[in-house]
Amino acid sequence: MVSSRKLSSDEVEALIDGLQDQPATSNSSATAVAEENVRPFDFGSDDLSLLGDYYALRMLNERFARAARSVFLPMLRIQPRISSFPPEVKTFDEYTSGIESFMSLTTNRVEELRGNLLIVIDPNFVSLLTNSYYGGSITKVESAKTEFTSTEERVIEIISNGLSRGLEVCWRDLMPITLNVHSRETNPQFASFVDSSDLVIICSFVVQLPNVDAATFDVIYPLQTLKPIASMLRSRVQTETEENISWRDRLELAVLQVPLKVTARLCQPTVSVKKLIHLQEGDVFPIQVGDGVEVRVEDAPIFLGEMGEMGGNSAINLKERVKT
Repeated sequence: MVSSRKLSSDEVEALIDGLQDQPATSNSSATAVAEENVRPFDFGSDDLSLLGDYYALRMLNERFARAARSVFLPMLRIQPRISSFPPEVKTFDEYTSGIESFMSLTTNRVEELRGNLLIVIDPNFVSLLTNSYYGGSITKVESAKTEFTSTEERVIEIISNGLSRGLEVCWRDLMPITLNVHSRETNPQFASFVDSSDLVIICSFVVQLPNVDAATFDVIYPLQTLKPIASMLRSRVQTETEENISWRDRLELAVLQVPLKVTARLCQPTVSVKKLIHLQEGDVFPIQVGDGVEVRVEDAPIFLGEMGEMGGNSAINLKERVKT
């Protein structure tokens, strides 16, 4: 039989106190366990590990260093030795604090990545290139400048355009890109590139010249521009087959575009010196066309054909290949 005894007021208060204490203890223990597995995350922060060690970018820079030699060769009249440094990551403010306030800054728009890249050239190197380009010697030039001359601006345009075309060629094995000049500046503070706190990837190149100190130039990518292709940049797998096919395709295309001179020889008459001396305007040479017209490519006989007309123009109908 169930007891009908009621709880006293002290017993009810003790029961309520016990029920209130139990959830608090369980919640605190659950919170303590959860805090051990929780770490803060800042949305929108840049994860530098996203691009790995920039393996593909380092390989691209090595190819670009070789390609850039042909850009400086007409200026220097010698083949410079150009080497690339491993890419560095800094904020744009940190980078600009380490360079002069007067530099050659060319911003290019990368259409495929919907971003920009910046080509930075030291003004003393620009002066050296200008002096050498117009017949002077390759000597060290140091001067406190605040602006470029019109001649130096033209040299900057030639160099930056050449480097941009070289970058397009080197990027082609990774992905095709198109670079268009967006702006040119001389003060890093006025370059409409990225915000000062944004992270950038700095690719530096050193140009070694005889009897003078080495010169440098930089190619800078915003980290946000390269993030969409992060998986490609950190990949270490290089498919040699694809590279070889690409190289063969480019070689074949280059060979097929070589211009060749094609001539058609109707006959080859023989004339004496006496008759040649007395030739006058209006004289006629009788000729005899043999089995056909000989079609020659670069003075080598290739085809036999016959003369005719097509569309109101003289034409040759190829009949057979010359056997050699």
